[in-house]
Amino acid sequence: MQPIRLAARAALAVALGLSAGAATAQSAADLAADATTPGDILTYSGSQAQTRHSALDQITTANAKRLVPVWNYSLADTRGQESSPLLMDGVMYVTTHASTVAIDAATGKQVWKTSVDYPAETPRVACCGIVNRGGALFDGKLYRTTLDAHVIALDAKTGAEVWRTKSTEFRDGYSFTVAPLIVDGVVIVGISGGEYGIRGYIEGYDAQSGERLWRTYTVPAPGEPGSETWPSDSDAWKNGGGPAWLTGTYDPDLNTVYWGVGNAASWNAGLRPGDNLYTGSMVAMDPKTGAIKWHYQFTPNDPFDYDGTNELVLTDVTVDGAARKAIVQANRNGFLYVIDRESGKLIAANKFVDRVDWAEGIDLSTGKPNENQLADDARNGKQVTYWPSAFGGKNWSPMAVTPGGTAFINTLNIGMNYKAVEPMYRKGVFYFGAEFSWAWPEGDRGYLRAVDVMTGEVKWQDGTPIPRMGGVLSTDGGVVFTGRMTGEFDAYAAETGEHLWSFQTGSGIVGQPVTWEMDGKQYVTVASGVGAVYALFSGDERLADVPAGGSVWTFALMDE
Repeated sequence: MQPIRLAARAALAVALGLSAGAATAQSAADLAADATTPGDILTYSGSQAQTRHSALDQITTANAKRLVPVWNYSLADTRGQESSPLLMDGVMYVTTHASTVAIDAATGKQVWKTSVDYPAETPRVACCGIVNRGGALFDGKLYRTTLDAHVIALDAKTGAEVWRTKSTEFRDGYSFTVAPLIVDGVVIVGISGGEYGIRGYIEGYDAQSGERLWRTYTVPAPGEPGSETWPSDSDAWKNGGGPAWLTGTYDPDLNTVYWGVGNAASWNAGLRPGDNLYTGSMVAMDPKTGAIKWHYQFTPNDPFDYDGTNELVLTDVTVDGAARKAIVQANRNGFLYVIDRESGKLIAANKFVDRVDWAEGIDLSTGKPNENQLADDARNGKQVTYWPSAFGGKNWSPMAVTPGGTAFINTLNIGMNYKAVEPMYRKGVFYFGAEFSWAWPEGDRGYLRAVDVMTGEVKWQDGTPIPRMGGVLSTDGGVVFTGRMTGEFDAYAAETGEHLWSFQTGSGIVGQPVTWEMDGKQYVTVASGVGAVYALFSGDERLADVPAGGSVWTFALMDE
């Protein structure tokens, strides 16, 4: 954003009695410039590129120990809190599965709260946590999704519902937990439900009317491009999975949306021979039509539930002395991918965790994994133990990527005992097609790691007995923020990994920290509230001592 435009927006904010640096999300240009306007957070993660890196530098390695809570707001909810807060005109917006709240960012007082009402049986078809990951702002409205598969728009000033559109029937195993992505007046969302044998899709809605404009299925029907990668002698594609439950990214220069696609269903890959497009993939799409421009598949014929949904971070990398527009993803399969976002060609792929059992590496010429015997054994119904587990080398928890090419990632160190079995499809019932249990390490189950995106080199790491399942935030102050499932909100030195500061939030953190500025002061906000996939499926008895209860914490430096 040009300086003159920043000045004009600041002047408008003053004229309206708003805090300096605040803005109103009125246009596509405002959304595209989100990373350069620290007084607001208009998009999921703070930019359409989802780098989760901020240029704010008031909080540094030297003074982070002076961070103190400014306010705390109770979300009155005992489920996991994965929301990424938004901020506009001095008002913060946070979502839960059950409500949307607007909070005065200066005081922490509630401005309004709107409940999300859905049928009581809805949580039965929520696989991996009764959660919501956040909203989207555009043209004075707050957009969000619901667990019973609706997309809704609320008036940002009052919380009044503007429109509500049903996507599909939740009783068939479909749900929404995703934060929308808004591109040129189109509200783009992706469906959840891969473990229920859905046929996944991504779709776009008109931001003003709520009319559905397009739907792109992630599992093609017979005769459609990609259908040849599914068995022709069965209807496996009808329940083929392919959920799209994490928010995509957008490059305005290329006018392209990038979206990750999840696991194939069932996990029994031997029953669906072929690559099974577009599961375990990322797709590059036209935001106006949903047409797929190109795709890249991370794990063809995936038997391990490795998905491809993890965030697709847009950044520039240097290759042979030349700058390349790239996408970076830390995939659950244990490899850190760097992909050219114009062509979809693979640039680099390296391990970012210590143990990857199923493949020796990724072929840079073909982009395909060099699989080993373990992968074949899994497909053939043999009992296997593999690392990383279905939790992944990294789960959903978003990483931060700096302009210098360092990724700060909450990695996992967990294996899985696995045997494929014959699945039985029933609507709204788990469709795993496998028997499984966890293989635990002797030491830490997770590490916060600083990783070189081009080489996979680990610069430093910090291990924890219970893995971190929340997001990571980095800043130009040289500070990295993240939380623990035991409740601590931590700050680390980006260069060295030194632990700088910690605050106990009272419940486990699985949310996404954000940073922002008001009246010349830098703040950091995170939602606290234990829950979601690890808490549900791990059986980790140590989490029994972590109280449930959602809240939003905001911190700033104590005045000297």
